[in-house]
Amino acid sequence: MGEMKWYILRTAGSKEKKAAEYLQKEIERSGLQDQVGQVLVPVKKEIVTKNGKRKAVERLLFPGYVLIQAELSGALENIIRNEVPNMSGFLSENGERLVPTGRQIVDDKTGKLVPEMKKLSGRFPVPIRDDEAARILGVQDENADKAAETEVNYELGDKVKITDGPFTGFSGTVDEIVEDRSKLKVIVVIFGRKTLLELSFTQVTKE
Repeated sequence: MGEMKWYILRTAGSKEKKAAEYLQKEIERSGLQDQVGQVLVPVKKEIVTKNGKRKAVERLLFPGYVLIQAELSGALENIIRNEVPNMSGFLSENGERLVPTGRQIVDDKTGKLVPEMKKLSGRFPVPIRDDEAARILGVQDENADKAAETEVNYELGDKVKITDGPFTGFSGTVDEIVEDRSKLKVIVVIFGRKTLLELSFTQVTKE
């Protein structure tokens, strides 16, 4: 078996995971597993804080695309181009390649029968560079090994209500957002005076 390369496949928007799952089933049904290393929908894990609640979400790194690590054959290409719903083929470019005609000819040098080849021109799948594949796979490993990033939906001037801690029930205004520490600085009126409190994202909710 030859060397496997990474290729980019086009899909309909928001159908990336379904297309990838269907492709994997078709590969298994056709017995082509030995030609495929991975079928990957690259994602980045994040923690989103919304109205004081934190939840893990996955963001697509490349909306509209799926990656496949494979040694391409005619059968595998046909599945990708024609058999998978919501998948429209490869990211490709114009070029030329040799394909067998199905006949055999005598090799002038060895005198042995060899497959006859012909040159075809058209749009053909082009593998991505090894460093590009390594960068994408590195993001996936990072997801598994590191704490996810924090995304915040608060803005300066937002009205918030404190839901946890000694000032529960007080309302205030967001004066500063400290994303790297998952903190907000909130101006609250306490006993008639403005007071600046530092609170975590989980201690407040939008009003």
